[in-house]
Amino acid sequence: MSEISPEEAARHRAKMEKRKAVQDAEVAEKTIEKGLLIVHTGPGKGKSTAAFGLALRTLGHGGRVGVVQFIKGAWDSGERAALATFGDRVEWHSMGEGFTWETQDIARDIAAATRAWAKAQELMADPSIGLVILDELNIALRYEYLPLDTLVTTLATRREGLHVVVTGRNAKPALIEAADLVTEMALVKHHFKAGVKAQKGIEF
Repeated sequence: MSEISPEEAARHRAKMEKRKAVQDAEVAEKTIEKGLLIVHTGPGKGKSTAAFGLALRTLGHGGRVGVVQFIKGAWDSGERAALATFGDRVEWHSMGEGFTWETQDIARDIAAATRAWAKAQELMADPSIGLVILDELNIALRYEYLPLDTLVTTLATRREGLHVVVTGRNAKPALIEAADLVTEMALVKHHFKAGVKAQKGIEF
């Protein structure tokens, strides 16, 4: 790298001072603090991973976290083992029985999703919990295991200050409309296409 001249350094400093002034003014305009309804959707990898990153942030600030998995059963995962080290500051409930093509029993799938939603409402009502993750809820909604309108209304009218993260592909438009923050994970390239299997520490 070539040496930076005093003139170049001065121009950069002036540019960054202007940028900082704009950024500071924009930040100062934001005065609302509220619980957020967050949706992670899209065909790309990382939806649940991002949600568990938010769990770590909450725990890092001394908060409590609730997790309900709507599809995944009680299988071993790195995030579950890691969050278990926080003891009773994390409530983790794997309520699913696998994907619908595994159970092949719609009545069983609906019953499992109904039990999971009841547990989710219980966690959302607990004032000691600041973040609730509803992992793969979008999948349950896609297959119409739960009543969409009732569920969206409940999420939209949750108690003040509670953050809720919903993950899974194919988020319903009504949920997207009700959400405060929606992130769509795009699929650019995936190692599965090259025959690489699910690996510890990456997929689970």
